[in-house]
Amino acid sequence: MHVFYTPDILNNPELPEEEAGHCLRVLRLSIGDEIMLTDGKGYFYKAVISAASGKRCQVKVTETIPQEKGWNGWLHIAMAPTKNMDRTEWFTEKATEIGFDELSFLNCRYSERKVIKSGRIEKILVSAVKQSLKATMPVLNEMTDFNKFVSQNFKGQKFIAHCYEGEKPLLKDILCSGEDALVMIGPEGDFSEEEVAKAIAAGFQPVSLGKSRLRTETAALVACHTLNLLNQK
Repeated sequence: MHVFYTPDILNNPELPEEEAGHCLRVLRLSIGDEIMLTDGKGYFYKAVISAASGKRCQVKVTETIPQEKGWNGWLHIAMAPTKNMDRTEWFTEKATEIGFDELSFLNCRYSERKVIKSGRIEKILVSAVKQSLKATMPVLNEMTDFNKFVSQNFKGQKFIAHCYEGEKPLLKDILCSGEDALVMIGPEGDFSEEEVAKAIAAGFQPVSLGKSRLRTETAALVACHTLNLLNQK
C-alpha cells in the first residue's frame, strides 16, 4: 500500500499539495482507493480517498495505528556536511532507512561547505521515511557553529569521532544501550585539534569507528548504524 506524508492529518484531512500530485497524477489513484498515511510523529493511518479535484486530495481516516520506534533512546548524529552535497544527501537517506532521531549540521574550522539547503534535506527525509515504512520523522536542525553546538546541554552520552592518534575506544564498546546518545563527525579535513580539545572539555568522549579511514558520510553512517544496532528493541 502506498504511504503518504501528512504531518497535519489530525487537523486537516487532506494530502499536502506535493503528496496529492503524486497520488493523483503519478499513481493515478482515485476516490475510494485505500492509502496509508504517516504524520511523522509515530502514527500510521489507514485512509480512503474521499474527494479528488485538481491538486487537492481529501481523505477519510479509517484506522489509527500507533507505531513504536525499533530502537531505544534518542539517537543524534551531528556532522559537518561534505563539499559534495550528493554525499550528504546519500547519508541522510541511508541513515533514515536505518533509523535515528535527530540530525544536526556543524560548521567546523575545516568545513568546506558552510551552507545547507534544509528544504532539500527535508524532502530526502520524507522520502526515506516513507520508503522504509517508518512513522517517525527525524528532527532536522539548521547549520550550527561548532563552538556553539558543543556548549549546548545534551542529555545522555556524548561522543566525538576524530582521526588524531591516541588511544580511543570503539564506539560499540562504550555505548550504553538504552541511553540517549550523540555522535559528532567532522569534515573531510577532520576536526581541528582545538575543536577536539573543546569537545572533550565539554564532556564529549573521543571514540574510534574502526581501523579503516572513512569518508565523512561513511563515518556518519557507521556511527548511526552502531547506535541503532546496539539500541535495537
